[in-house]
Amino acid sequence: MGALLLLLPCRTFVLEGNPLPERSFYKLLSEESSLAHLSLRNNCIDDQAVLLIGQGLSSLRSSNKNLVSINLSYNHITDAGATHLANGLRLNRSLLSLSLAHNQIGDEGAMKLAEVLGPFALTHTEVVERRRLLLEKEAQERGRLPQRHSELKSDRPASHVSSTTIDKLQAAKGAKGVKKKEPTKKEEKGPVGGAAPAQPPAAPAAQAKKEDAKQSKKAAPPIDPKAKWAKGVKLGSKDKRSQVLEVEQILEPTEMMNPLLEPAEHHEGQVFLQGNRVLIYLNLMRNRISENGLKAFLATVEYQVSRILPGGKGPTGLLHLTLAKNLFPAESKTYARIQELMGPRDPLPRASRPEEELLTAAQ
Repeated sequence: MGALLLLLPCRTFVLEGNPLPERSFYKLLSEESSLAHLSLRNNCIDDQAVLLIGQGLSSLRSSNKNLVSINLSYNHITDAGATHLANGLRLNRSLLSLSLAHNQIGDEGAMKLAEVLGPFALTHTEVVERRRLLLEKEAQERGRLPQRHSELKSDRPASHVSSTTIDKLQAAKGAKGVKKKEPTKKEEKGPVGGAAPAQPPAAPAAQAKKEDAKQSKKAAPPIDPKAKWAKGVKLGSKDKRSQVLEVEQILEPTEMMNPLLEPAEHHEGQVFLQGNRVLIYLNLMRNRISENGLKAFLATVEYQVSRILPGGKGPTGLLHLTLAKNLFPAESKTYARIQELMGPRDPLPRASRPEEELLTAAQ
């Protein structure tokens, strides 16, 4: 199945109602896979299969960077499976939508999912890896800047390196041409005795040539500013700086930053990351979550709302959270508070949620 996906450059893959005894669903989440949307509903996926799926989302040394949404509803996922998925969300920064509706997830699994969406402490292994990445980044920045500066100097075209020299040579050349056209001293003095010369002096002709040259310069078409590498064209300091920036952009392709390098806080000897703020859609309808699980999600939602930057800049966190049809009472104040906080953030109208409508009708 993995080899088939490598041959087929598809972005959406639906595999529903097809239980696989080998639990090979995780192969759809490999780093080579180009899938963006994956639906695995009603495939009898258990906690062992979800363990492999969570590892496919992210691990200490690898992370899926293409998958945007995954649907795991109508399966056999319990608290252990939710914990595996929470571990997969720790260092994953591409998944936007996760549906776990109609499973057997209780408070323990709900707390693990809520924990990873807020500030969480790094494990000892993650702290060691973070330190290694920070040292590696620092070493690259120290060794890269001087080397890049020298490379830019040596790689610049000769027209830029010696632009002033070329200007001086051109000025000297023009001066030589004028001297050749100037009359000799004898011609200036004229014949002995002050007699008028038989031929008109050469000065008016030279003057006419100079005026023609000035007019031709004025009539010449303007130099295209984009032709920065043209020979003999002297560029200003702004043009030179723009060329350096263009070269640096070519040399430095943008890459996704490792989540372990994100800003961290230190408390009581532990290192805390800000949590996964990329996941914006989470569906936990019709599971086994009670009031304790709701309190964990309320704390996460309050934290995410408090960390939104002015103007909506930066990661937003959850925009849609579905917790209906679980084991908490309908008049739960915690659930009402979650809905109060999530209501203004939810960009989707209820009419555009076919899965939730289907689940409600099936109750």
